Amino acid sequence: MKAFSVCALALATGLAFSTGAMAQAVSKSEQMSKSEYTMHKDAIKADLKTAKTGCDALTANAKDICIAKAEGSEKVAAAELEARYKPTEKSRTNVGVAKAEAAYKLAKEQCDDKAGNAKDVCIKEAKAAQTAAKADANMKAKEVSTDARKDAADVKRDADYAVAKEKCDRFSGNAKDSCMTEAKARFGQS
Repeated sequence: MKAFSVCALALATGLAFSTGAMAQAVSKSEQMSKSEYTMHKDAIKADLKTAKTGCDALTANAKDICIAKAEGSEKVAAAELEARYKPTEKSRTNVGVAKAEAAYKLAKEQCDDKAGNAKDVCIKEAKAAQTAAKADANMKAKEVSTDARKDAADVKRDADYAVAKEKCDRFSGNAKDSCMTEAKARFGQS
């Protein structure tokens, strides 16, 4: 039964990713017709349903992780399809944001297997990665000024500082104070 579940999961995951490849098959120079767009959109929905069916054999957090992967793949594939159908700065940004959101939701589900400070740190790291990925998506989609790059770097540094602070929570007394002082110095916080 477990071999079947693993095979079903592998098949569902493969199908979910194949939609992304199918959407990429449409070259940037070709104009996608409404019927092609609808066909690809329907295929993405069908792949999600298949992937979720593959998750049914799992239980507890393993099932939640499987569903997060399936839903994340669907959202990324839909955003990529939209970017090919309507190639705009906003749709390109939405692809990066969809990837960041999918990775964050998956990481957050994976953090559920941990407890205490380890779980808190895991969630903070996932949030920091999401923040950085969203900032990168916004910068990659358009020509940005030096100020915008600085703002994005500030956002990333603040997210990394939040992770460092959370890691310091596992200590107490002088060790915690020392950890916080080091984190503040490392990330330029006062």
